[in-house]
Amino acid sequence: QGQLVESGGGLVQPGGSLRLSCAASGFTFTVSGIRWYRQAPGKVREFVASISSGGNTKNDADSVNGRFTNSKDNANNTVYLQKNSVKPEDKAVYSCNGRQYWGKGTLVTVSS
Repeated sequence: QGQLVESGGGLVQPGGSLRLSCAASGFTFTVSGIRWYRQAPGKVREFVASISSGGNTKNDADSVNGRFTNSKDNANNTVYLQKNSVKPEDKAVYSCNGRQYWGKGTLVTVSS
């Protein structure tokens, strides 16, 4: 049974940085692309970023382009989402998805 577990969420000030992690187990991570989504209070879930199985192809939503960096560590079965220049509208629960598996999410709160 595959599993994804996010971590790294918490409180960050506007303009600050935070790194989220998505740790995978139970499936062949090295051949799986991973996608990040987020859901803000009262809003629908939206796509944030994706990274290919080998980590060479990346896509970002326009809302985070240039501020968030996606990386994949196949040796440790982990994907990282580095969030820089965080804005109040980045407050959300961030979840990762690979194949049919979803993590439960990690909450990012933006406040001064």
